[in-house]
Amino acid sequence: MFPLRDDNPTSIFPILTIGLIGLNIIVFLYQLSLGPRGQELLVYQFGSIPAVLFGTQRLPEGVAVIPPFASLFTSMFMHGGFMHLLGNMLYLWIFGNNIEEAMGRFRFIVFYLLTGLAASYAHALMNPTSVLPSIGASGAVAGVLGAYVLIYPRARILTLIFLGFFIRLMYIPAGIVLGIWFLLQLLSGGLGGQSNTGGVAFWAHIGGFVAGMLLVGLFKRREIRFFNPPVPHDRMVEEW
Repeated sequence: MFPLRDDNPTSIFPILTIGLIGLNIIVFLYQLSLGPRGQELLVYQFGSIPAVLFGTQRLPEGVAVIPPFASLFTSMFMHGGFMHLLGNMLYLWIFGNNIEEAMGRFRFIVFYLLTGLAASYAHALMNPTSVLPSIGASGAVAGVLGAYVLIYPRARILTLIFLGFFIRLMYIPAGIVLGIWFLLQLLSGGLGGQSNTGGVAFWAHIGGFVAGMLLVGLFKRREIRFFNPPVPHDRMVEEW
């Protein structure tokens, strides 16, 4: 199940959503320009390392260029590869514009940063002795998903589904698409999360999503209701 777009139009130009996507791309291109050794150094300098955050380990002199707490923010603008970046930015593009409109620009960017902070901290709490840097926007994006599932659970998401040799495009309610996504994070995190061997920071996804659900009521505009009805649509299935 792979979401492609939502059928949930906005009345604003989502300048902050586009700006965040652009910033993440610029940072990633800068990472690539440094070469493999430079990229590794940058990740250790600005990635979030749980053991360093909690003070049980220290970075070598010359590597520790920012306070450990600041890495919770800087880490959310870095990515470990093209597919990592593409997946996060696709989800932000699909769901971010509606949440930006529902909150207003200033509250949206504060919400995005706070849920990213909560996601990074959730990962650190579940892996307190890890010396591996954690990077990526997925925690903050998960916060956007948590807000979306409460405000627009019935919005239709054009979703790519693989059924054996067949590829089907289906419009599926956001509550189902994002509910399945969150369940997968819970199952994956509950089976071990991310250990010192590296991998996907599932607990960052979980922490960001839950933070988004908890904070959306404080950040959405007063006139925006929860559980908005879907936009009418006359197509439900397209097959390839």
